[in-house]
Amino acid sequence: MRIKLSSAAERHLQAGYRFYESQSEGLGDYFLDSLMADVESLHIYAGVHAVFFGNYYRLLAKRFPYSVYYRIEDNEILIHAILDNRRDPAWIRKRLAPC
Repeated sequence: MRIKLSSAAERHLQAGYRFYESQSEGLGDYFLDSLMADVESLHIYAGVHAVFFGNYYRLLAKRFPYSVYYRIEDNEILIHAILDNRRDPAWIRKRLAPC
């Protein structure tokens, strides 16, 4: 299956990168590498994760407090959001509503 990131998911990754890079030089790169490894794991594990907020599968990132929200459509893994788990669940639900 092909993995496709939405423009919103790309923005979420950029925001996470900027945050962690501001904490310590190089940490932003580690954040991106870790999250992209989690995303790549969907080639093997897509569809086995719990469903949250309607019909989004949620993959919990291994090294950072983030979740990857995705759907499987037409033999494609569509990543709609990559969000910080420390946010209010109502905020997360609002981010996923228009997708």
